Amino acid sequence: MSEPVLRRPALVIAFQGWNDGGQGATLAAGYLARLWQATRFAEIDPEEFFDFQATRPQVSLVDGETRELVWPDNAFFHASVEDLDRDLVLLIGVEPNLRWRRFSELVLGLVRDLGVEQVISLGSLLADVPHTRPAPVSASSSDKKLIEELGCTSSRYEGPTGIVGVLQDAFRRSGIDSVSFWAAVPHYVSLTSSPRAALALCEKLERLLGIEIDLTELEQAVAAYTQQVSEAVATDEETATYVEALERQIDTAEPFDERETDLPSGDSLAEELERFLRARESPGGDDRGELE
Repeated sequence: MSEPVLRRPALVIAFQGWNDGGQGATLAAGYLARLWQATRFAEIDPEEFFDFQATRPQVSLVDGETRELVWPDNAFFHASVEDLDRDLVLLIGVEPNLRWRRFSELVLGLVRDLGVEQVISLGSLLADVPHTRPAPVSASSSDKKLIEELGCTSSRYEGPTGIVGVLQDAFRRSGIDSVSFWAAVPHYVSLTSSPRAALALCEKLERLLGIEIDLTELEQAVAAYTQQVSEAVATDEETATYVEALERQIDTAEPFDERETDLPSGDSLAEELERFLRARESPGGDDRGELE
């Protein structure tokens, strides 16, 4: 595969794993790659960066007969977007297990070769937020004014980080303009893909790039997701009360502290909700929340 000739490119990155609560980031990036008919042009060989006992290759059936082996994949895609005076590159993949500094050097090398002018990283995190409200988005960037203009809260997170944080540091040290968006995902339904988080990330990217993105399919998926999770919540009074408390927190901007209530922990609710949703998505169930 050969490198494309690009106009003032921007790079959008998203990784499965620690940086991808509710698969919000990779769902957003995958949606954009499909919407923009992005073309794959480069990849990073997984051999050096993965412990295959921790992140195993997958076997799938092609045409129901031929077995195909799929390795953990980190691939670069090129997209020319209508009404945008620059090209976009997407890096979509899986957070590596090993040699993060070496991995970052490879990404940074290609970024320099392609002449990337701006990097936008997407992430999603688990938080005390309800599934019925728009996903809050926090951001980090060297340009504080930009964060305010995009209507994001400035991230004040301190603690362990993932490959997105490592790459952001590499870009900063190299003087490459970068911004990182993080959408909040309800932690009581973390194992179900969150189109609401994906939608929030795409909306921020839309504002940052100054273009209109067709988000119809994501919006439809959000409606189905909200209905599906709400049906699960309604089956248990304690769960419904917990979600109502989260909704009041969002609507009134009052702090929420489950230690000061008689409500169960959100973590104690997750297993039952996920079991209900998996049953809905099983053969013969209703899979309206899935985004093709």
